Amino acid sequence: MKGLIIKGTGGFYYVKTAIGLLQARGRGIFKKEGITLAVGDNVDIEVLPDGDAVINSIENRKNHFVRPPIANVDNFIVVFAAAKPKPNFTVIDKFLIMAEQSDIEPILCINKCDLVSEAELKKIQDIYRDVYPVICASGKTGKGIDQLLRYIEGKKVAFAGPSGVGKSTITNLIIPGANMETGTVSQKTDRGRHTTRHVEIFEALGGGMVFDTPGFTSFDILEAEAEELADYYPEIAAYKGQCKFDDCRHLKEPGCKVLEAVAGGRIHRARYESYLANLEEVKKRKRY
Repeated sequence: MKGLIIKGTGGFYYVKTAIGLLQARGRGIFKKEGITLAVGDNVDIEVLPDGDAVINSIENRKNHFVRPPIANVDNFIVVFAAAKPKPNFTVIDKFLIMAEQSDIEPILCINKCDLVSEAELKKIQDIYRDVYPVICASGKTGKGIDQLLRYIEGKKVAFAGPSGVGKSTITNLIIPGANMETGTVSQKTDRGRHTTRHVEIFEALGGGMVFDTPGFTSFDILEAEAEELADYYPEIAAYKGQCKFDDCRHLKEPGCKVLEAVAGGRIHRARYESYLANLEEVKKRKRY
């Protein structure tokens, strides 16, 4: 029988099947082969004569993450706040890079839009509007939630982004009965206190499924190599092969089409500066 793992805890997995929700353990072969079952896995499950249920096999994964242990993500909803905390675009772009690396389509959700002026909001939108879908939302007023639900419909999505930006608040609006604990922003650090403690997948209003995860909030998720980092910025990757030098890193090289595009406003300067900051971090990590 086919099923979908919707929760894993204490060595047990809760699998949604045609006959209802079953609690199961994985066969010993998974441990023997070093395979960890994950929320989002499509599995083959069997109910034994004694009434226990076991997972016999998993289908091929579209993608897989170890921390948190989830699989088969269609979209990342990358959430950040317009204010409180102030957006850190270098960090936001790390989540976008992670999505690009995993062949996951990212969607940007700017929460707390009610805290800034239209002019300030437009400045933020302009950074990404030609690269990714951008939704302006407010977990407080419900603005943008209907638009977000349209993106989620028929998909498995995971929320990503820094702590304190309102991911749990938004999730409570799109998932009936989720009642996820929401945190506050620390006055001392201007960062959120993380609140999510386990991994589970919930059905959203209007269809689609949403992973609730305690991960994807770390600042050390950047795992790209220096020579491939530009490939994960779509607007920079669009100029691949057009620079004078094949190994151009888009720094100060003559004949660099990316630098020309930045100067001409075709690549937003904030995204280019994010690329430079993340490139430097990659180089430092490799050095040490």
